[in-house]
Amino acid sequence: MKKTLSVVVSCYNEELALNQFYEETATILKKLSWDYELIFVNDGSQDQTLSVLTRLSELDEKVKMISFSRNFGHEAAMIAGLDYSQGDGIVCMDADLQHPPEYLPEIVKKLEEGCDVINMVRTRNESAGWFKNFASAAFYRLINVLSDVKFEPNASDFFAVSGKAAKVLKDNYREKVRFLRGYVQNIGFSRTTIEYEARTRVAGESKYSIKKLIAFSVNTIMCFSNLPLKLGIYAGCGAGVLGIIMMIYTIWSWARVGTPSGYATIIVLLCFMFAVLFLIVGIIGNYIAILFAELKDRPIYIVEETKNIH
Repeated sequence: MKKTLSVVVSCYNEELALNQFYEETATILKKLSWDYELIFVNDGSQDQTLSVLTRLSELDEKVKMISFSRNFGHEAAMIAGLDYSQGDGIVCMDADLQHPPEYLPEIVKKLEEGCDVINMVRTRNESAGWFKNFASAAFYRLINVLSDVKFEPNASDFFAVSGKAAKVLKDNYREKVRFLRGYVQNIGFSRTTIEYEARTRVAGESKYSIKKLIAFSVNTIMCFSNLPLKLGIYAGCGAGVLGIIMMIYTIWSWARVGTPSGYATIIVLLCFMFAVLFLIVGIIGNYIAILFAELKDRPIYIVEETKNIH
């Protein structure tokens, strides 16, 4: 029996890119030895993305469309695509063609060889600009230091999993605050890496602002590491050592020049200690916010309508 490849595509305001993406990707998929399904997830787009996807699903029965009731975010869209996929292998990618469809045959080859997780690692992404490239590299270095899980540097939301690995993600990784590409690297199974050079975005602009990227990075670190919670212990030890040093310095100053005024020193120390204290309180508050989101157990996404989903 012919195996099926499910290609999950997250879409948010991608009306200008969708037709070109469909034409290029469908042309490549038709040449594969596997059957395929193209699952587009409309993440509450504000432009004509829904209309374009509806038309494509009417023209091609292999095009399946899932439309959210509102914008739930890129990660939620990928999870929805995984949930609705029926393939023996699942590929997640973006609709702007920065994730090159020409790598799909190589992905299928790796799946046929028995790989369960295929990480697509960027070697270059000139369109992102130097700051985002630098920030991405710094993020992976930081999270690899803080977390017990070691992540592939520059791994992207372009990845593939076997049906077996996808089932684990569907059944067990249902957090409300999540880092899907991290979970993909965390589930184990046989894993391989394919390097690719990101293409230039065909239309539109990046949906991730600097503010969103920072918030995403902070949440990711807290999902995979409890080390920030231990800062209070380290700060307490540091404050104790600093207190002993200041006590020795004060006694030495008193012995040499008499009782020092110490006003400036006290102010500096107070400002420093309160800064550390508020930082730790903020970190604890962020962890509590993540716990609160999980306890509320609201849906990861809400589907408003589907096309060609049986």
